[in-house]
Amino acid sequence: MNPYKNQSFLKLTVRFAAVFLVVVTILKIIISMFKNGGISGMVAEFFSAETWLPFVTVQLVMALVYGLIMAGYYKFIKK
Repeated sequence: MNPYKNQSFLKLTVRFAAVFLVVVTILKIIISMFKNGGISGMVAEFFSAETWLPFVTVQLVMALVYGLIMAGYYKFIKK
């Protein structure tokens, strides 16, 4: 039986979203470091005064959407 069926939808969403957020954020930061020539390039791209808020917003929205989709799939679709 599917172990996800007994858990709450909110708990599943938070779990999937948190894992996605951490993994994707780390990957984006590492790729940016190689693409922009180091930590200073990555900081300029993602964490400067005018770019950190869009970066954080996009990451959180992507994580929430992913968490909702995966929780819905495992809770209601997968047998």
